[in-house]
Amino acid sequence: MPGRAVKSRKPPLQFFLRLRRALGGRAGWGGLALQALFIVVLTWAGYEIVANAKGNLEAQHIASGLGFMSNTAGFGVSQTLLPYSETDSYTRVFLVGLVNTLVVAAVGIFFATVIGFLVALGRLSPNWLISRIAGGYVELVRNLPLLFQILFWYLAVLSTLPSPKQSISVFDGIFLSNRGLVIPKPVGYEGLIAFIMAVVVAIIGCMMLRNRSRRGLFRSGRALVVWPYALGLLIGLPAAAMVIFGVPFTFEMPVLKGFNFVGGAHLIPEFVALAIALSTYTA
Repeated sequence: MPGRAVKSRKPPLQFFLRLRRALGGRAGWGGLALQALFIVVLTWAGYEIVANAKGNLEAQHIASGLGFMSNTAGFGVSQTLLPYSETDSYTRVFLVGLVNTLVVAAVGIFFATVIGFLVALGRLSPNWLISRIAGGYVELVRNLPLLFQILFWYLAVLSTLPSPKQSISVFDGIFLSNRGLVIPKPVGYEGLIAFIMAVVVAIIGCMMLRNRSRRGLFRSGRALVVWPYALGLLIGLPAAAMVIFGVPFTFEMPVLKGFNFVGGAHLIPEFVALAIALSTYTA
């Protein structure tokens, strides 16, 4: 009819676009549902594996968990820095092993730093022979497995050393034999704490003097001479502590008695081989 607006139907293309968007939204929710289902199935499978393993261990009378840590270890440890006996628990053994590992790591880091610094200087040296020797050291040591080097130092070097009676002596205080390395052992006295505090205070004072010298250099362009005062602190304070509180420590010297050394600090061959191998390999 004339004068009356006729509503036009929407084209089929727009209808199909709306249907596609609706199906796409449903597919997104379906993806989330599949992911949630996968997580549920994975959790169930993990639970079944753990329950099955636990049941098999109980059937074989094998204890699981960390309850055994309180049981008696019943075996000895050749190198201990902490007091330990065979009647101690597995927890004590774990602590002893942890301390031994930290000590080996500290020794290895120290000597590896020194060796690495010297080898780096050698490789940068203008001398042809020194540079080639340093380069050969790097190529040889870094291309040999660490386990091989540990066994080499232990079996081929330390095991072939003479017995304690014919041990290699350095200044009649350090002895190297097939039993390991024996060095003087420091023994602290009552004035040790005061001596350590004096050394710490002296080091802090030297750092403060150094900072003051740097500030003077930035302000006036002239550096203050502080090394005599720093040297006086490093020598004077510990010496004063020794005079007031007595000798801080002494050294217990090793003495050969029978077939082995008595006194001093003993480093077993396993410790020495491990420390040398780690130091040279990681240098």
